[in-house]
Amino acid sequence: MKEKLEKPTPEAKALSLFLMAYKTTSPAHKEKSTQIKRLWSLVLNEELSLSEYLEKVNSMLALFGGYSKVVEKTVKFYIDKTGEWKLKGDDKYCIDAQEIADKILKK
Repeated sequence: MKEKLEKPTPEAKALSLFLMAYKTTSPAHKEKSTQIKRLWSLVLNEELSLSEYLEKVNSMLALFGGYSKVVEKTVKFYIDKTGEWKLKGDDKYCIDAQEIADKILKK
């Protein structure tokens, strides 16, 4: 298997974290999580192109309300569960998530 050093797109990261959060509460989310992991495995094995993978990611994101909605739901899930948002970073997803977390925590 060829190692890919590319960072995930903000959309792929958002979808993965969202599905990881909700897979314990919903069989549908668990199924989608398994599906997206399988698709990524196909990309790593060069059996699926990165562009095809990203099309699938964007399609799944649309099912859950789009990028912004998925980020918001994920942040809210973890804040409700732990009382805080711990993910830090300087990529687009982390910045977007931190803005949402700051708004939620100020309420």
